[in-house]
Amino acid sequence: MPLDVCFTLREGTDVTLLTWGAMVHETLESAEVLAGEGISAEVIDVATLKPLDAETILASVQKTGRCVIVHEAARTAGMGAEIAARLADEGLLSLMAPVKRVTGFDTVMPLPRTEEYYMPNTKRILKCVRELIEYA
Repeated sequence: MPLDVCFTLREGTDVTLLTWGAMVHETLESAEVLAGEGISAEVIDVATLKPLDAETILASVQKTGRCVIVHEAARTAGMGAEIAARLADEGLLSLMAPVKRVTGFDTVMPLPRTEEYYMPNTKRILKCVRELIEYA
């Protein structure tokens, strides 16, 4: 598989869900629930963070007008913030709403037995997308 491209795992028209690594499963699960609510979510697996395939990301956000970035790292200074900044720089006029992030919390990663409270989950992703759809 190529190391410099994103993979579109699900086509959509209402919102772009960007994710990678361990969060792909929860993001696809969320897209399935949203489809049942009439919200068409495009799911993109960023796959490789450097080099970043900004072209695919920008094309998707241009199509949907909305973006939620999902990753398990802490919110502050995470790769999601870098992608959001890139969207602000290069795709601002395509956005109908602010770029949102569903991430881990800005704390030390907890012990495995409490990890489920730290990691983004389907419930948090769905809440964020629903708020974003209502925004615009």
